[in-house]
Amino acid sequence: MPERTPETHVIDYRAAEQLLAARDPRGAVKLLDSVIAAHPENTAARLLRARAFFLAAQLRPAELEFQIVLEREPDNAFAHFALARTLQRAGRPEEALRHFRLAAALDPQPEYLEAARFGKAAG
Repeated sequence: MPERTPETHVIDYRAAEQLLAARDPRGAVKLLDSVIAAHPENTAARLLRARAFFLAAQLRPAELEFQIVLEREPDNAFAHFALARTLQRAGRPEEALRHFRLAAALDPQPEYLEAARFGKAAG
């Protein structure tokens, strides 16, 4: 296998974005694994891999990746929202509601606000 370089990691990251857009989350995860192994601090790659895990219905790995992103970027509204969706899908609505509300507080987008209220109404 050829030596991995920063350039090949960028190419792998961009290819993973394309695979995710084409609904191939498992292919995206495979590409991102090498990127993250070489650059574990790369939050963008971790966020993309978390999204890929979520779309592949691998909820526990998705949750762990979103948590790593939030440890580094606690004000990342999208990561809170995506973690909330992951927790919701895993049948943990109380934990999900907390992250929906954090997402809405950080970035009052209509989708985030609706999700925060939805959890409250379903209470």
